[in-house]
Amino acid sequence: MAGQTDRMVYVWDPLVRILHWVLVVAFFVAYFTEEDFLTTHTWAGYTVGAVVIVRVLWGLIGPRHARFSDFIYSPVAVVRYTWDLLTLRSGRHYLGHTPAGGAMVVVLLVMLAATVWSGMEVLALEEGTGPLARFTGEVSPSSPFANEQALEEAEDFWEELHEFLANFTLALVIVHIGGVLLASFVHRENLVKAMFTGRKRQDE
Repeated sequence: MAGQTDRMVYVWDPLVRILHWVLVVAFFVAYFTEEDFLTTHTWAGYTVGAVVIVRVLWGLIGPRHARFSDFIYSPVAVVRYTWDLLTLRSGRHYLGHTPAGGAMVVVLLVMLAATVWSGMEVLALEEGTGPLARFTGEVSPSSPFANEQALEEAEDFWEELHEFLANFTLALVIVHIGGVLLASFVHRENLVKAMFTGRKRQDE
């Protein structure tokens, strides 16, 4: 047991772990509340947006394994690693994010940002509130939504886009969870536990 403990090293800093789990909770709260609990849905969405902003900044100035420079790989490396994983070949052991994991982080951040933005557009158009209300929700003679039909069309567009982005992001989350479980099995390493403790097995 002592030898196994000696092989464990500190990888994920507290901020990365806190942001990860806050994002998990906030996303699912927002997804399952929707219009029935608008206030809860809205604040959960704001939380997601805030986490994305902080995570992007931390990806630029944070410690080594939190930085984008540590886990953004070439498309070839991503495809090669993904193929090895799907064929249950452990291959190289990565201390930080794997090529596939790093790619998923970037895609999820982009999709979450887009989902939050489209949600704020819906909120501005339908409720006249939120950060974008001053711009999108304001109807004046010079506004592109100066007539009721244009406003309805804009509402429909952003509603449909917001729903699509949320569902697509959920699909990515499911793929991400599946990838984490598969990688945990292939590499014989509990990656979920690592996101709680911050510790992973040292490179072999």
